[in-house]
Amino acid sequence: MSWAGPEDIFLSTSLASYLDKKLLVLLRDGRKLLGLLRSFDQFANVVLEGACERVIVGDLYCDIPLGLYVIRGENVVLIGELDLDKEELPPHMTCVSTEEIKRAQKAENDATVLKGSMRKRMEFLDYD
Repeated sequence: MSWAGPEDIFLSTSLASYLDKKLLVLLRDGRKLLGLLRSFDQFANVVLEGACERVIVGDLYCDIPLGLYVIRGENVVLIGELDLDKEELPPHMTCVSTEEIKRAQKAENDATVLKGSMRKRMEFLDYD
């Protein structure tokens, strides 16, 4: 049994093993990007080819095409390879147009804001 040298350990933890593979990149702001990894550097800045942003609201989703996309490494939370043999989404998910998903996002955001404002209005009932 041979021991792996430092260069072998470096390559196994590097993004080099993901080159030319389809990836999911989760960003700090919650966006999810899909695309082929074409390049990266020591700061985890990555270049995705054929990138698209996957927007999911409830049971609706939309892939918004972005093309060639450069992502600054400090915004990357997670990078993972997609298994091309498996279905990407559960069967109950419905693909909708960009306009529909934007409307659904706005409705979800409005509901969240309303819930927050209602919670603030009810704070006066919290007596300790």
